[in-house]
Amino acid sequence: MIRCGVLILLFVVYQLWGTSIHTTQAQSDLGRQFKQQQQAALGVSDSAPSTTADTEAPTGPSSTIAPPKPADGSLTAPAPGQPIGQITIPRIGADFYMVEGVDLKWLKEGPGHFPSTPLPGQAGNAAIAGHRTTYKAPFNRIDELEPGDQITITTLQGTFTYQVLPQASSDPNNPASPALGHRIVTPSQVEILADKGDNRLTLMACNPKYSARQRIVVEAVLVGNPAPTTPRATTEAPAELPDNGLAGGDPSARGTAILWSLVALLIWFAAWYLSKRRLHGWWRVAPYVVLLPFFTVALYASFENITRLLPGAY
Repeated sequence: MIRCGVLILLFVVYQLWGTSIHTTQAQSDLGRQFKQQQQAALGVSDSAPSTTADTEAPTGPSSTIAPPKPADGSLTAPAPGQPIGQITIPRIGADFYMVEGVDLKWLKEGPGHFPSTPLPGQAGNAAIAGHRTTYKAPFNRIDELEPGDQITITTLQGTFTYQVLPQASSDPNNPASPALGHRIVTPSQVEILADKGDNRLTLMACNPKYSARQRIVVEAVLVGNPAPTTPRATTEAPAELPDNGLAGGDPSARGTAILWSLVALLIWFAAWYLSKRRLHGWWRVAPYVVLLPFFTVALYASFENITRLLPGAY
């Protein structure tokens, strides 16, 4: 029972922190792909030296150098999972590359763009969803945003600044109380994705933390002119806001989850067997020390596939 309890606690640790390993690697890959897109837009190869500061590609997620623009300022519609740009929110220390799509597999990699809305930086209401407690939790602290806070979006069309819009008063009974930088909606309120007649950015995540009962929404207005609009592959809004896969998991992960779980159990049983039957004194600990790295890898792979089987993370 104690061992089972420890395994359950380890699974919780994996959910809250271990999933960040996947997102960190994915963010590195997305950053590399985005820089390659920038170089392709300029017609510059990876080995070609930069001639001016204005055309140099960003060297990291926190770079403030504006990316190059395509010759005509337009973009082709991105494919699902393709990097579309970078979002930086100084107030809460968020700095992530964004992907196209809001399916669970894409939200594991970073904030995802709703395909039915305009791309960030373009005219209309560009909507972005992200995790709040798992997979590096890009939108963990969006409830701390205040009216007037800045959100910076960098795409192949340039760098765009948004200012957070005020929402309803924090105290409905006292109109003089400070306005909030967010509001709470239900999963059925898809109108938050609709065009509001201005150029804005809508950020969305599950609410409250560790629950998907509601959605927390932050809206920001574009400062300056929008970029040319990209034709969208789909313009139909979803019937309900995405639940990050909460309706069910991926059945295809069942076999892999069972396999890695058996491997982890076999490694632990081997350590137990050797310590009890073949060794004496302090040497009984040696099998656990030697096999622990292998057990950790197998357990991580098991947890990752079990997570795919379960309803999605928040």
